[in-house]
Amino acid sequence: MIHTGAMMPNTYGDVSLVFAWFAIFNVVLAYGMETAFFRFFHKEDDKDLVVSTSLISILLSTISFATIAFLFKNTFSSLLEVNPTIGALIIGILALDALTVVPFAWLRAKERPIKYSIVKVVSVAINFGLNIFLLITLPKLANGNSESYWAKIYIENFQPEYVFIANLVASAVALLWICGLYFDNSYRFSKILLKKMLKYALPVMIAGIAFTINEVVDRILLSKLISPENVAKTEIGMYSACYKLAAFMTLFGTAFRLGVEPFFFSHAETENPQKTYAHITTYFVIIGSVIFLGVLVFANPLKELFIRDEAYWEAMKIVPIVLLASFCLGIYHNLSVWYKVTDKTRFGAYISSIGAILTLLINFIFIPKYGYLASAWATLIAYGSMMCLSYYLGRKHYPIPYNMRKIFFYSFIAIGFALISFYGFNRNLIVGSLLLLVFLGLIYKLEGDKLKKIFLKSES
Repeated sequence: MIHTGAMMPNTYGDVSLVFAWFAIFNVVLAYGMETAFFRFFHKEDDKDLVVSTSLISILLSTISFATIAFLFKNTFSSLLEVNPTIGALIIGILALDALTVVPFAWLRAKERPIKYSIVKVVSVAINFGLNIFLLITLPKLANGNSESYWAKIYIENFQPEYVFIANLVASAVALLWICGLYFDNSYRFSKILLKKMLKYALPVMIAGIAFTINEVVDRILLSKLISPENVAKTEIGMYSACYKLAAFMTLFGTAFRLGVEPFFFSHAETENPQKTYAHITTYFVIIGSVIFLGVLVFANPLKELFIRDEAYWEAMKIVPIVLLASFCLGIYHNLSVWYKVTDKTRFGAYISSIGAILTLLINFIFIPKYGYLASAWATLIAYGSMMCLSYYLGRKHYPIPYNMRKIFFYSFIAIGFALISFYGFNRNLIVGSLLLLVFLGLIYKLEGDKLKKIFLKSES
């Protein structure tokens, strides 16, 4: 909303490209250590050794990266096609974020969701607030009085740099808040433990890189396969802005995964955990179906609220596609429990790699003709394939009794209603709202008693 209001699509396209590279570097710098930390924290008796070994590993790797990247800052900046100022900001952000990987994982493993959530929310709020100030408020203050203090510190055409300055400050605050773990530690180190953790983590990293390719490589390929350059950047800007409407599903899926992943590991050795995993996935699909339908029903109001500049609206046709892709990804993360609790993380790498290959092939073949629409379909096909593959392989290696009838029933009705509302009635709000109410009534009719039991139990 802020970026699209302060920048034209081509400039926003430049920023979106950098964030695409961000995602790839973040995965490499974390190298699967977060998931490995969960697994070994619950598996090993000496939990302090797991913490200290993880901290030492991530600290050394981050310092090494930051040192080399700053020494070759110009080369690094050239790789990302940014100026050295933005390059330095990116290195700082990447290093700060990498150093928070283990402390954040420790908070989740220790089941301290309140502090975890507060730090995350405050960090986002700082980033959001600084973006508002630097991109909207500061230019107004500077233009109002050319002799003022604000006019002296304001730099014209500096919007991309301001975006990354805000990000850097937010990342620094998050690290300062949770860096106590680095100081309150014995710093014992075990090579044997680290080797076991890396053996578990590296397939997770490969899966993460493949997943990131699925998520962000389309922006990079759009910049390379569409010409001229200004047209490519404009398409990336429009695509990225409308893609953000899928953030409602992405945020739900991420929050759900962050909350349930420690639960999966802590209950892996209990009696019949598969039945619990199946129930969790069913209710994820039900809630996700409501979000999917709700976002598409209210697509026009959301568009006007979050993408205020009409220059971006041309790409609204991708919203149902990328929203369904995010839904498939969320289901995939739930299904992926089987290879995580059985220490078969190599299958995660295989599945994600297949998704990445599909993403690359579809984008390479169809972007020159169909532009960002090809990228949207590539994302859906990749995540849909990963979801199906994980389910198929999970049935062989760690059978979980998913209620497929319910999963298909709710997801298909939600998709059908969404298509009717979005395409059949051209996003008519009245028709869409009625369909949403019918769907909610159906859920209440069929699941009301079970939902009441769950919430009443949680309250007691």
